[in-house]
Amino acid sequence: MPGTQCGSDGEHELQDRYGTQERAARFYHDQVLERLNPTMIEFIGRMEMAFIATADKHGECDSSFRAGEPGFLHVIDERTIAYPEYRGNGVLASLGNILENPHVGILLIDFVRDLIGLHINGSARIIPDAVLRSATPGLPENLKGRTAERWVVVDVAEAYIHCRKHIPHLVPAERERRDWGTDNVRAKGGDYFGAKADSADRAGALVNH
Repeated sequence: MPGTQCGSDGEHELQDRYGTQERAARFYHDQVLERLNPTMIEFIGRMEMAFIATADKHGECDSSFRAGEPGFLHVIDERTIAYPEYRGNGVLASLGNILENPHVGILLIDFVRDLIGLHINGSARIIPDAVLRSATPGLPENLKGRTAERWVVVDVAEAYIHCRKHIPHLVPAERERRDWGTDNVRAKGGDYFGAKADSADRAGALVNH
């Protein structure tokens, strides 16, 4: 990335402290782009999942999982990507963070074929589905009654490899077992961790105290 310094001040401080400046400089020079190249665009187009990192204005972090048909994370151009947001639990944690702090980190990992990952860091904004759809040719159509309520559009600042070391080789579940966008409580996992029951027990204990 000519003319700009890759990485945070903290990264560079620790590189100085631990003597990794040369290795880091090689990685920045050889692997970090400020746009998506054709190989990255092809990679994004076949991914079915992404991990999204956000933080609020205080730096409190959240990491969320997004998934869909290949291409759900849509490349608008080499410097812009977008992914849909559907009806969920109403908390809007990731979107709330983006509203306060637009910086996002996206991690895509191919667990199935090439066992490799791609980091995309950038600045995000929230755009209603109708607005983005009217302005963006080729945006994926809504399928099976799943209507995107809004999109997160990310202006790419950095794109770089996540090495394959330690990435496990996984076998995808049958497509019939995937129910993207469902509102069915059981299909979504119900109260798998027993949090609802635990909350009820705590509330009962407070009442009886």
